[in-house]
Amino acid sequence: MASKHKLNFVNDELEFLKSANLYRKLRYGKVRGSEIIVNNKKLINLCSNDYLGIPISKIQINQLQSSSRLVSGNDESYKKLEEDLAKHKSQQSSLIYPTGYMANLGAISAVVKKGDLIVSDELNHASIIESCKLTDAKTSVYKHNDMDDLEKKLKQKGKNKFVITEGIFSMDGDLSPLKQITEISEKSKAITIVDDAHGDFVIGKDGKGTPEHFRVEKKIDLYISSLSKGLGSFGGYLASQNNVIDLCINKSKSFIYTSALPSFLVEYSHKRFLTNREKQNKKLEKNRKHLVRGLEEAGYEINSPSQIIPIVIGNEKKAMEFGKFLFDHGIFAQPIRYPTVPKNQARLRISVTALLTEENIERSLEIFEKASRKFGIF
Repeated sequence: MASKHKLNFVNDELEFLKSANLYRKLRYGKVRGSEIIVNNKKLINLCSNDYLGIPISKIQINQLQSSSRLVSGNDESYKKLEEDLAKHKSQQSSLIYPTGYMANLGAISAVVKKGDLIVSDELNHASIIESCKLTDAKTSVYKHNDMDDLEKKLKQKGKNKFVITEGIFSMDGDLSPLKQITEISEKSKAITIVDDAHGDFVIGKDGKGTPEHFRVEKKIDLYISSLSKGLGSFGGYLASQNNVIDLCINKSKSFIYTSALPSFLVEYSHKRFLTNREKQNKKLEKNRKHLVRGLEEAGYEINSPSQIIPIVIGNEKKAMEFGKFLFDHGIFAQPIRYPTVPKNQARLRISVTALLTEENIERSLEIFEKASRKFGIF
């Protein structure tokens, strides 16, 4: 039997995380529309990424195809959804991955090679950062949404040059200036990759996302996105021209060497995609404006133009206390800390959804007003 003492160093690491207020633990609960039940306590759920809350009838779960799509897991439901996703993004083809994280890992590592140059926004998601490391290309990080720095970093040498950014940044809720980015990319002959997980299906005409919002959708070379946010389902996808999709089918490890997404989830995503999402989008925007207006009246400084509203506390311990106060008073909004955000920029990340009722929002605003008075942060 192996000695347990060999893993004592793990305890040291856990103790460090606890002392730095960076320790995380899982909370189990049951989601019920706009609310979540945790330990028999009903709370308003301000953590959900199901932004549109699309109502959908139940679907039948057929026998699962537990294999890689290249072996026996390529159910015909994939083809229907991939064709529609390609049209949705004005691209030739698309490819579904088990998650958005795996879509980033698989697509970027398949297309970018050693000798290439990646120029990546400093606030890009962890999946993009890890993807860049897998490529063996030179990665140069530009200051967040700083176009002068982007232009400067693109002057470096590279066989192929890539600019990678998010559409809506997941922790700050701000938008990437895609019009300027695409202009700079074209001038430098760089390939533009956009991870639009938080903008897709939510903003732009027909929910086509952040690039459409800026009228540059035809200037994006690779779209990477999620089916678990705006659509409220599960999975990720890549949309691009035919040869890129063909390359990923042949070279993308997170596509080739894993089991296929169960077909019932693909069908569920497709059903949600085919619904009239405009009604839900209007409800989402109405809820966003209502919550932002109330928070500003309570003294909070809100700079986000999207459904992601960060309330930056700063100190990690104070953020944990703030989050506990919200929980105790009926709001489920988890504190976000390092390494998800920089040290001393801990925050509450509020996600507005179309599921929230006016009563939910008014009650939340009452609690946030009490919190602002108690903690004297603003």
